[in-house]
Amino acid sequence: MNELTLYERIGGDAALRQLTDKFYDLVFAHELISRLFRSDKELIKEKQRLFLTQFLGGPQLYSDVYGHPMMRARHMPHTITEDDAVAWLQCMSEAVGQLPISNELKDELFDRFPRTAFFMVNT
Repeated sequence: MNELTLYERIGGDAALRQLTDKFYDLVFAHELISRLFRSDKELIKEKQRLFLTQFLGGPQLYSDVYGHPMMRARHMPHTITEDDAVAWLQCMSEAVGQLPISNELKDELFDRFPRTAFFMVNT
């Protein structure tokens, strides 16, 4: 049996584009964590979309373009606190909440993020 990935069940690329658009609108406006996102918003959104595609079971797009994600190493140049991780998760929760999917699927999607967010904490 071929079970659908979370990427497929949430709506694939269209859903991730909607998610990253809303998420980065929130992040770039956030008082605490906007300092972590000083470069090109469109490039950041695209990298996140590629990463989330593969993180959620879709094609390995991020690795195809940028190599192994090495997320902790890529985030090490930035000072990231537990408060930053919580703020990041709040933004992601709000963005996930706006997707046109079931509440159960929203919960399953959001549950993928806390472990990774706190893994990025380096201060």
